[in-house]
Amino acid sequence: MIIKNGAVFQEDGTFRKETLYIENHKLKASEEEITDKTVVDAEGLLVIPGLVDIHSHGAYGYDFSDGDPEGLKEILRYEKRSGITSYCPTSMTLPKERLEKIFNSINEAGVSEDMAAVRGINMEGPFLDPKKKGAHVEEWICRPDAEYFRELNRLSGNRVKLVTLAPNVEGAMEFIKEVHEEVCISLGHTSADYDCCAKAIELGAHHLTHLYNAMPPLAHREPGLIGAAADDPQCMAELICDGYHIHPSAVRAAFRLFGPERMILVSDSMRAVGMDDGVYELGGQKVFMKNRKATLEDGTIAGSATNLFDCMRKAVEFKIPVKDAIFAATRNPAKSIGIYDQVGSLTVGKEADILLVTEDLELKRVI
Repeated sequence: MIIKNGAVFQEDGTFRKETLYIENHKLKASEEEITDKTVVDAEGLLVIPGLVDIHSHGAYGYDFSDGDPEGLKEILRYEKRSGITSYCPTSMTLPKERLEKIFNSINEAGVSEDMAAVRGINMEGPFLDPKKKGAHVEEWICRPDAEYFRELNRLSGNRVKLVTLAPNVEGAMEFIKEVHEEVCISLGHTSADYDCCAKAIELGAHHLTHLYNAMPPLAHREPGLIGAAADDPQCMAELICDGYHIHPSAVRAAFRLFGPERMILVSDSMRAVGMDDGVYELGGQKVFMKNRKATLEDGTIAGSATNLFDCMRKAVEFKIPVKDAIFAATRNPAKSIGIYDQVGSLTVGKEADILLVTEDLELKRVI
């Protein structure tokens, strides 16, 4: 395939009119390297990398935590249609026997051109702080356990890329010491203070689960996890930009505080995405969706009802520069889980995960 006349997003954040050559879904350097000469005319369109969502529980009526391979396939089809070409299904806090079934089920999902590619698993629970449990069920929260993590990872085919950890719970520091070279450890769902978080970061935790949410606010004498993560030049921070989780001013502040190199847009979506308003389920609890906002019965926000593409558009609506919003939905998440050599930019040798969009980021085609 040949894509001509489009304004192609570059690794330096600029757009340049150039021709892309694709063979076997890989980006090639020249026309001589391809056999399929089909031409796609992208005149008047922007050509950007497929999006990378590293934190999403489900979509289109299904949830990864159902442990249903057919349901996961439907999630992946919805994501691909929506411009998300790389995906990390995300687990909730559940009993160990259920998590074992869920993590094993990913091996049956398979690969298909009409589905987003599974690039890893995000293990959000159960090593959390009950005080900041959010939409997770407290009775299933447990202390961090390296062997527990390794068993689930083995069942998944060693696909776990992220593990959320509350650094203030018993056993957290030992867990970080033991596994930080095996998996990206993300700090979140915690009431920990600055010093505790700074120690966890020093030991090897360099990721932050949904910035602002399920953690103390940044205060001038008690900066907490936000301050500790901002001080760490390696730490990358997730941000749910659905218009409900975070005020637009706080979104802009986050991009200034962490810089565009370290911000990651995520959907944190649940099964209600792509569905009508109604009652759904997340982690064993009822979730009520109304006007695209998902909450528990007590009003706690329970994931989002928005996909990553719409989060990226919302960030631009909130005055985040287009290039920074695109980087936060492509390059940065790919780098955070170690797959930037495969996806996240339109570079020769990488996967040809490509979106054709208008100048106001309306999705026209997924390749």
